[in-house]
Amino acid sequence: MKITEVRIRPANEDFVKAYASICFDDCFLVHDIRVIKGPTGLFISFPNRTRSEGGQRDIAFPVNAETRNMIEQAVLAKYEQVVAQTHQEPSEKK
Repeated sequence: MKITEVRIRPANEDFVKAYASICFDDCFLVHDIRVIKGPTGLFISFPNRTRSEGGQRDIAFPVNAETRNMIEQAVLAKYEQVVAQTHQEPSEKK
């Protein structure tokens, strides 16, 4: 399985810094992966739904640590790239 695309939508929320979509093998897409700023740094949270009886249910998630690390590294690298580009734009407009 190969990550073929990562898209980042910056968010203006307290803890959620962005939402990501990730495509695997140009044929499977997962939306609404959250980039979250925690006390020890950035991490990602996979999409979930609130149950009617309370609590959360995961919708899509990796089943092993290797896949989770691969996805997290790709999403956070793209997020850092988007943040860096955003901070450079005002100075480029001068």
